Amino acid sequence: MKDFLLELWAFVTERKKLWLLPIIIILVLLGSLIVFTQGSAVAPFIYTLF
Repeated sequence: MKDFLLELWAFVTERKKLWLLPIIIILVLLGSLIVFTQGSAVAPFIYTLF
């Protein structure tokens, strides 16, 4: 995983694609929100946000 992140960072900085970073961060946050709330008591409240 560490190698992947280093390679992604090298790609973003070398190709000047810094606009990708906010998109990647939001996707990771939404994905972790889905994984961590699956099957928990908080899940019904998360669904009302969307």
